[in-house]
Amino acid sequence: MKNILVIGFSTRNVVCSGKRAGYNMYALDAFCDHDLNECADAAIQFDIEDGFDVKSIKVEEILQLIEEFGVDFDAIIPGSGFETIEIPNCKYPILRNDVATMQKVTDKSIFANVLETMGFPHPLKFSLDGGMGIDYPVMVKPVCGGGGIFNRVIQNRDELDSYLDFLEGGEIPLSKKDMLIQEYLEGIPASVSVISTKDAAHSVAVNEQLIGIPWLTDMPFAFCGNITPFESPYTGRMKELAEELILKIGLIGSNGVDFLVTEKGPVILEVNARFQGSLDTVELASKINIFDAHMKAFEGQISIPDSPVCQYAGRAVLYGNREVEITEEIRGRILKKRSADVPNCGHVSCANEPITSVLATGGTREEVVNELKNSAMFIHESLDVNRPWG
Repeated sequence: MKNILVIGFSTRNVVCSGKRAGYNMYALDAFCDHDLNECADAAIQFDIEDGFDVKSIKVEEILQLIEEFGVDFDAIIPGSGFETIEIPNCKYPILRNDVATMQKVTDKSIFANVLETMGFPHPLKFSLDGGMGIDYPVMVKPVCGGGGIFNRVIQNRDELDSYLDFLEGGEIPLSKKDMLIQEYLEGIPASVSVISTKDAAHSVAVNEQLIGIPWLTDMPFAFCGNITPFESPYTGRMKELAEELILKIGLIGSNGVDFLVTEKGPVILEVNARFQGSLDTVELASKINIFDAHMKAFEGQISIPDSPVCQYAGRAVLYGNREVEITEEIRGRILKKRSADVPNCGHVSCANEPITSVLATGGTREEVVNELKNSAMFIHESLDVNRPWG
């Protein structure tokens, strides 16, 4: 295989990984950021509006965009947001997990039932109609996607009713039926990156997840990046659970398992049956090309060393607290740092939306975090964004 098309909401990390592995990489992407355009052989941008929903895109439109490349693709890889989309009459093979399996793991409510049936540790799920049967506090989150932006900790029934009424008000693209209620647990968010075939699963890295970091966002549960590796007394157990779960579900390629590491041990939150946001830090920390490993896994091969991590690596996602239009000056400032997901000039980022990412590597976690903070502060100064830096 040589010519690969990635279709996703944000595909930069996947496309650039594939390019480094020697493939000809093409992208259908919602942003077509500066660095995506730099590494892709060609990229076409989706037209998106407020409340964008991948289900609103007509299959005929996707097929037309695919044909606009004028390339005979060896495979199409669905990326973020497009994991379960079906493209009937597409003449190119689509390299992904079984659609029925994907639907089972991308819906958090259904997946909670899967974890319960299989006996894996997970947060308890409550019914929306549970009334007094709900044990507060609880976490309310979208059953699909969300990036943590709409997650809320709810302390009592009045707060729950108020939040659900807010959703039904139509101010955001979610309603009551789109939400999951789980017991609220405290712990450290983490993930395990896994490469798997039908017969074997191998953990590549355990990653710390940066969630709701005050110097990156005002939103308490927004995804803000990763640091690889994550070290804890439960690292080995997390790898075992992730590999066992991936094999039982039957996933192939690069997949990730999200955990919350509590005082009593790790609990499983969800599975990302696609390339994960941790791809950058895993590759920087391990020197392994995840895209190449993904492609080989679909051929039934796993060739990854047992202890691949050789340094610390971090990625931090910067959010704005107001609407920002990217100017030449702002983009130039971003490019002075070790950055990724660099927006094009003229792009308008709304309040509480990601603007860009910064990367760092080092011999210790502290060294990496300090570099990320310094880069974020430097860029935020040009955006007139004030954040706590402690």
